[in-house]
Amino acid sequence: MTELRSILDEAARQGLISSEAGGRLLPFLTERGVSVVKTQKAVAADERAWSDTETPRFVRGFHDVLITIGVIVALVGLWGLAPLYAVPVAIIVLSEILVRRQRLALPAVSLTVALFCWTFLLMSRVFTPWTSEIGADLTQFVAGFPILLCVYYARYRVPLSLALTIISTLALVLTLLLRLVQWLSGNPAFFVDHLGMLAAVAFVCALGLFATALYFDLGDRLRRTTRSDIAFWLHLGAAPALLYSTVSLLSFGEAGHIFDLANMSARTPVVVATVAALMLIGLVIDRRAFVTSGLLSLGVAIFSVVRKGNATVDTYIFTTLIVVGAIVLIIGTGWMPLRRLVLRALPPAIANRLPPG
Repeated sequence: MTELRSILDEAARQGLISSEAGGRLLPFLTERGVSVVKTQKAVAADERAWSDTETPRFVRGFHDVLITIGVIVALVGLWGLAPLYAVPVAIIVLSEILVRRQRLALPAVSLTVALFCWTFLLMSRVFTPWTSEIGADLTQFVAGFPILLCVYYARYRVPLSLALTIISTLALVLTLLLRLVQWLSGNPAFFVDHLGMLAAVAFVCALGLFATALYFDLGDRLRRTTRSDIAFWLHLGAAPALLYSTVSLLSFGEAGHIFDLANMSARTPVVVATVAALMLIGLVIDRRAFVTSGLLSLGVAIFSVVRKGNATVDTYIFTTLIVVGAIVLIIGTGWMPLRRLVLRALPPAIANRLPPG
């Protein structure tokens, strides 16, 4: 049944059938005993032919790119000339044509991002969440995202929209947890005085996002269905969430933000160790998002170390770029051999549930 579902999903992605037709065909074919039987030899051949398991299905040709450029240019122009409430109408019309009928992947991503940006502007105008306190306005501001994005996913089945729905739902849970702790303490400025508690709650929510991404990932080991695309976007959000919440948790006694260069030197070991751990996790689950998400923080950490010397500004900027670039090239070119080494070190029960190396 899983193989049959993946075949119908692939047919929908290629525009041969609609996603609704695929959903109706699956029980129809299953009830009549239709199934896809694969021999052990065929399964082994599939895994031997496996070269790169992380291939998000964004583009099927330059036609998608051309249409996406047109979508972006048209929406930007409309955004500048028309009222704010005219933008979602254009997004819906374009989604009906490009996503629901033509099943174009890259335009679907751009329209989902456009809806997310429009929701952000709308919620910013209606509510005022940018205060020092974690109040009702912040909760109401965040609550708008999962509602609108969930409706969009229910209609158009774009993997990114479901991933953003899950991420925004967890963000809503985070704000509710923070408000609950704030209310129980009786101190509106509780988290200003207890940065460690704030970092701990954020870390728990980041772990929840990572666990959700793994749920979708492990449900499609060979990454042939839309579950893999959803997992890709969730990992793209989970990796920076884990990075920044972990760094904040391990250095909560310091003031300032993660990119505050004045206080960055003390955090450098924490950042480097956290990025290294995320890279290892990325190798295990075969997700490069865990590597790319930490590059900016790793670059800032290296920058803070180099700048403590007597070199000029240009020297430590270019040194940072060289070091980060070398790390990317080494990991990128040696990804598959490194991953095979990691998989050999894991117990077979775990390695067999992961994408093949």
